[in-house]
Formats: sequence, C-alpha cells, structure tokens
Amino acid sequence: MSKYKKLDLSRAKTIKSSRRKVKADISNFGKALDPEKTVSEFLNSLPAFLKAADLMELSEKIARAKIEGKTIIWMMGAHPVKVGLSPVFIDLLEKGFVSHLAVSGAFMIHDIEIAFFGRTSEDVAEGIGDGSFGMVEETPQMLFEAAGLSKNEGLGLGEGVGRYIETRSPEFKDYSILMNCHTRDIPVSVHLAVGTDTISQHPGFDGGLFGKMSADDFLIMAHSVSGLAGGVVINFGSAVVLPEVFLKALTAARNIKGKIENFAAANFDMIQHYRPNVNVVGRPVSGSGRGYSITGHHEIMMPLLAAAIKHKYKEMSERS
Repeated sequence: MSKYKKLDLSRAKTIKSSRRKVKADISNFGKALDPEKTVSEFLNSLPAFLKAADLMELSEKIARAKIEGKTIIWMMGAHPVKVGLSPVFIDLLEKGFVSHLAVSGAFMIHDIEIAFFGRTSEDVAEGIGDGSFGMVEETPQMLFEAAGLSKNEGLGLGEGVGRYIETRSPEFKDYSILMNCHTRDIPVSVHLAVGTDTISQHPGFDGGLFGKMSADDFLIMAHSVSGLAGGVVINFGSAVVLPEVFLKALTAARNIKGKIENFAAANFDMIQHYRPNVNVVGRPVSGSGRGYSITGHHEIMMPLLAAAIKHKYKEMSERS
C-alpha cells in the first residue's frame, strides 16, 4: 500500500455531450470532390477550420473592400515574379482588387527583365563564385535610364519604371506588373535598401537619385495607407523591408490623419517571420481589425487566394 494519497475520481463531475462546447462539428467538415467540379465548388468543399477558414474569411474581406470602395494594399517581395505569378496578379488588378502595390527593389528588377527578356532569376550560388552574379549589362542600364528620365518630373520609382516599360513597349510588356499598374493608374511604390539589389554593384548607380525616388514612393505609400480603414493589407514574401516600411507609413499616416482602424492584415510566406507577423499582422490591428498568417509556397497560395477572392466577390455580388 502506497504511503501517498490519491485523488478520488469517483467525485468527478461530468456533463452531457449536448452541453459541451466543441471546436469541431460535422457541419464544418470538408467534402470529397470529383475532378470535374468547378473551382468554386472546390472552395466550398474546404473544411471550415483553421487556415482554410482564415483563407475564405480573408477573401471575403478583400471582396467586401472592393464592393465598398475601400483600400486594398498588396506588398510583395521578388519571389512571386520569379515563380510565374505575374498573370495571376495582373488579373486581380484588372478586376479591381488592388488599390496600391508596394514592392522591393528586387521585384522591380525581375519585373523589368520579364518585360524585356521574358526571363529572369539567375543561379546565385553559381554566379557568386566567379563574381558574375547580378552583373548583366542591360538591366541596370534600363533602370538608370528610367530613373534619369523620371527625375525631372518628380515621379516616384514605381511610376517611373512602369511608364518606361510602357513607353519602350518591349516584347513581353503584358507580363509586367509595374506597367499594368501604371496604365491603370494604380500606385506602385518601390522601397529600396541600398546595397541589397544588384543595380547597386554597377558603375553609374546613383544612390542619391534612387534614394530620392524611393523616398517619394514612401510618401505615396503613406498616403495610400492613410485610407486603409475598413480595407485590407496583404504581404506576400517580404520578411523585413516591406513590413518595416508599412509600420512607418502607418505611423506617419496616423500621426497626420488620426485613427486608421478596423482593417484586415495578412501575411503569406513559406516561413512565418518575426517582422511580418508583428509589424503587419500584429501591432497595426491591435485593438481593432483582424490579422491572418498563412504559410505555404507562393506559387500555390497566390492562385488559391486569387480564386477565393473572385469566388467570394461573385457570391456577394449575386446576393446583392
């Protein structure tokens, strides 16, 4: 016989299953789907749990923001361009689901290369060994020319490069997100970090000029953020620069315009990083709004999100 006392479970209190609060219910279960079904039927077949529920809820908020004329800001690193998502995003901006696009310097580089060459993204490991990485001649020349032509008109970098691509009309221009934004009067802001992009390693790079144009883009970004109340901001694949830019733009906008609340903020990335989750999904919506963090490969998640947005918009439009 043990010298230690044991808890007497015969005194435990139980409740009926019907009175118990639960998180899983068959009404929210997913459904098996035949391959001939539509994308909308696929989306309706997803289980209404965790990230699947978040994806559909976020998509509804984006669709509602378009219907109500609210601001929808997208922020993107270079990876979405490199994995072939330009047509998916251009379709979204054509349908009115983009109010502002904020991008990194690398995004700008890959976008202009796609427009002119139809190809981009070199093997860094191979090029770094012999010093050839990022040393292509044409790309910096084009961007230096675009910046030089735009500086006297006070254009930001996003607007200037978008206009340059439209004016030069290269063979693959229709794949350029920057040009498509420019022709549809959708603001694009390019947020450089000097030394992080390959144009910085070329003779002729004018840090003062590019810094000034990127600074102007920050002000354009901050103006868009000032109208974010009731809208949505989505970050795709920028782990550091764009979350930091967004936080400062939001601070400046709130300082000047007052309260900017009740918006949704989402981060999509292959790994969840500190800054996007704190500076986009967390702090900005604290006390109001809603944050979403969804992990997955961009080449899968962006087409899925785009399909869900259009599906929700169609549903909501038909109901109204």
